[in-house]
Amino acid sequence: MQIEKAIVIVNKTRLENLIERFNTKAQAKFYIEHAGGDFGDYEREHEIFHASLEAVKKTVQHHFKMKVVERAFITNFLFAKDDLVVVVGQDGLVANAAKYVNGLPMLAINPDEKRYDGVLLPFNTTNYETGLQNVLTGKGRFQEITLAEARTNDGQRLLAFNDLFIGPATHASARYRITHAGRSEQQSSSGIIVSTGAGSTGWLSSVMNMTNGVTAVFGKFAKSNVSLALPWNTDALAYVVREPFQSKHSGISLSGGLIHSGERLSIESYMPSSGVIFSDGIESDYIQFNSGTKVEIATASQKAVLILK
Repeated sequence: MQIEKAIVIVNKTRLENLIERFNTKAQAKFYIEHAGGDFGDYEREHEIFHASLEAVKKTVQHHFKMKVVERAFITNFLFAKDDLVVVVGQDGLVANAAKYVNGLPMLAINPDEKRYDGVLLPFNTTNYETGLQNVLTGKGRFQEITLAEARTNDGQRLLAFNDLFIGPATHASARYRITHAGRSEQQSSSGIIVSTGAGSTGWLSSVMNMTNGVTAVFGKFAKSNVSLALPWNTDALAYVVREPFQSKHSGISLSGGLIHSGERLSIESYMPSSGVIFSDGIESDYIQFNSGTKVEIATASQKAVLILK
């Protein structure tokens, strides 16, 4: 592929966030140690991350122009079609960046393997240059990852790498009408989770764990556990309704299912206020979902593209 520029995406370290909050490093240290915390752990994490980042920057600059962009600014950053995205950070940074890079290939690097799991980080600080060379010489291997997309009738749009949550911003009940595969009903619940294949081992799995745990304790005839792990590139989404409540005005027959390619999950909000749709567990990354708003959820035409070893 032809690459003109590398966009290196990073996030602030915990130490940088603390200093921003308390104005100075000394005040941040006093606060953490006064609370019984290990301030040295924040410092070690910061030093290892920046050492890794400097090594990556030095290598990338040998090949093409480079720009470092913090996570907070990627929502408004204009990516070019010949950019290479280099992510240096935690798994969550890859998931969040994928929604804004318009399907550009991402070289994801784990800056601290002792600290981060790296499920979405195929490379580390010793082998990332090989991945870079493979891309430049046309030998790169890529993994496409299906994204979820929510579109509302008032023009709002939101992508998700792992999952979408549709429901109340508080602990109140969500009220809405749900429609899928020719069936429709009014519901009251604590919200709906729509998961991609990449997210099926995350939040969705915790719902399955709860189901299995409750069944094991209260179900006399439980024979097997329920699980659902979808391939990252599967052309489908899974949805589950959290804690659906059955009453004269709310049903429970549409409590979960698969949204296949070409299908839509349609939801109409009956919440006068505080209704939201947010993605990937980041509540600040949301669109409003109040009475009169309808949303259709489906697999996105845009894919996330992860460079593999």
